[in-house]
Amino acid sequence: MIQFLLNDRLQQETTLPPDTTVLQYLRRDAGRCGTKEGCASGDCGACTVVIAEPQGEALRYTPINACLTFMSALQGKQLITVEDLKHRGELHSVQQAMVDNHASQCGFCTPGFVMSMFALQKSAQKKMQSAALASRGAQREEILQALSGNLCRCTGYRPIVDAAHSACELQAEDQFDRGEKVTLQRLRAIAPIAGQVTRAQDDVSLLPSSIDELAAAYLANPQARLVAGGTDLALEVTQRHQRLTQLIALSHIPELQAISVTPDSLLIGAAATLSSCLPLLEHEFPDFGALLERFASQQIRNQGTFGGNIANASPIGDGGPVLLALGASLVLRRGKEQRTLPLEQFYLGYKQTALQAGEFIEQIIIPRVAADSSRTLKVYKVSKRLDDDISAVCGAFHIEVREGIVIHASIAYGGMAAIAKRASHCEQQLVGQVWQSTTVERACQALAVDYQPISDFRASQEYRMQVAKNLLRRCLIETTSSETLMRVTQYV
Repeated sequence: MIQFLLNDRLQQETTLPPDTTVLQYLRRDAGRCGTKEGCASGDCGACTVVIAEPQGEALRYTPINACLTFMSALQGKQLITVEDLKHRGELHSVQQAMVDNHASQCGFCTPGFVMSMFALQKSAQKKMQSAALASRGAQREEILQALSGNLCRCTGYRPIVDAAHSACELQAEDQFDRGEKVTLQRLRAIAPIAGQVTRAQDDVSLLPSSIDELAAAYLANPQARLVAGGTDLALEVTQRHQRLTQLIALSHIPELQAISVTPDSLLIGAAATLSSCLPLLEHEFPDFGALLERFASQQIRNQGTFGGNIANASPIGDGGPVLLALGASLVLRRGKEQRTLPLEQFYLGYKQTALQAGEFIEQIIIPRVAADSSRTLKVYKVSKRLDDDISAVCGAFHIEVREGIVIHASIAYGGMAAIAKRASHCEQQLVGQVWQSTTVERACQALAVDYQPISDFRASQEYRMQVAKNLLRRCLIETTSSETLMRVTQYV
């Protein structure tokens, strides 16, 4: 049984098929058609809803794509849709801001924008309560980031952004603020459910609440599919129209969501979301943080996980090349047995990994850079759009230069082979050599030994190879001529 609040009503679902998405449930079972299906792949944001869950003594409001979220993710949470915002005959302040700024045209995308703005407003109100952030308010970049996962087909972005500014400047209390304590109590009263969640004929959804329960469940059901954020797995349902009859949900296991720091390493639980990892990674490796901000949309980052990105083993997954360049390792678990495997040994071939039957990723270990080290990480993503797009090529360069000599070079690319892969021959041409253009040109030629890219609808093999070389040249320029602006996201 899945228990959650649909706004203020307790819902208990026992027979839903495990691959039922929140969007399907809302439109088909709950009769709530304000949430729209646009792309069914998490690209347009028309299906955006908001999840509220306890965070300390308050609620955290998170926008997600309903089209890519399975119902098991709602256990113990509050689901808020556009129908819930209007209260006692009056529009919510976010909805009123859309009206006042003439921000709705055809109206199809409007509910999704409204829900993203609603979550942004809640976030902005919490920031306003901090004296350190009160003067900053809702900055334009924050608004653009929050709305980056919502597309307007009528190209009406200016009034939508104006509406977001207006909504975030308001600090008027709404029905959600007034009922926050009661909602917290009701959500905490929903007992954690371990084991079976729903069953529909022979289909089953399992929701373990600890790592030991997960290990036992997966060992007993190795044919089941693991679902963390589901932002890629759900495409098998929404795009390929396949059935997923046995799912094991990972979203309610605290150990898999834990993020910690030791003197030597960053330890990231496999089910930690990209959004939750961003502040730490941005602090440790600024370029990694910048990449994550371009990693799909805000809604996807709120659901997607590093464990899923790695286990998916896509050659164009952006996490792979960066983690390879940083020398990351994985803690793998099968039953009661654990093993640690360098990420470089995890990828075996296209969509093939070293995971055994019943084995899963428990944790990602990222070595930290010593405070006195001159080692630097540069990451470049080349795609057709700046935001919310898949890479044609992603390059990560972990370089250390002392007195002009390269003493460490760890370079990896995505989109250049069947797997995310280190450029070992290129690295050999760099280590021990002077960090200058002639050395880099020799290393560029070695890339043809490391990779034989293919042509597809994102880029030709010739383009990919030329871009890969140019990114290494860019790395040289950025590390030796800091005054030279090289990125469209740099401002003076």
